[in-house]
Amino acid sequence: MSGYERRLIEHLLPAVWDTEAAYGIRNPQAPDADMPKGTVDKKAAGALFAHLVDIRRGWATAPLSLVEKRALFMRFALDWDDRRIAAREAVTDRAVRYRLERGVGKLTAHLNGREYIDGYEELDSAA
Repeated sequence: MSGYERRLIEHLLPAVWDTEAAYGIRNPQAPDADMPKGTVDKKAAGALFAHLVDIRRGWATAPLSLVEKRALFMRFALDWDDRRIAAREAVTDRAVRYRLERGVGKLTAHLNGREYIDGYEELDSAA
């Protein structure tokens, strides 16, 4: 399985709480609907379902703090914006963005089998 990226994690997170969300998630490896059909890469065809299993397992096992879990839940399960989360948590919008950034980063690192450190994506792209 290829490495997980932040964008994919954010795309999959709603399916952690809403099993029916999987029906609306588009497979990132699939061609656009208006493109001609070609051969299918059998190795990548089932990747979406493996990703969904991984994201649920990752949510349960990643070393997320309670405030990070709450911020991720409010953003990706409830679809709240920064301001609403900040009001609920009695923190600034900036604090919310930091919690979301760290939460997604920790989850991404965990699913990639790495330890999370601040600036994870920058270190990963430099390697």
